[in-house]
Amino acid sequence: MTIAQRIREKLEAALAPEQLIVHNDSHLHAGHHEGAQRGEETHFRLEIVAAAFAGMSRVERQRRVHALLAEELAGSVHALQLSLQTPEEARKLKGATPSN
Repeated sequence: MTIAQRIREKLEAALAPEQLIVHNDSHLHAGHHEGAQRGEETHFRLEIVAAAFAGMSRVERQRRVHALLAEELAGSVHALQLSLQTPEEARKLKGATPSN
């Protein structure tokens, strides 16, 4: 099982997200980190929309995700970029129109 698959399984089990997108950006960092050169999974960007985030601050949400992925972060995962929203926040952003 790949690291991306483990990340997906852990987050789905713990957060029951409405939306979970796992971007493996490791290939973008080849050359500055040995792991990426060897084809390892080292850099991820996560987009999560979950009701489990309701009532949590941005920092609390980040801490929750980091705690769930502690094993991966202690291993080969070098970087983790997070976009964490409740379903209501995601709907509001989707409905927002850019101002001119």
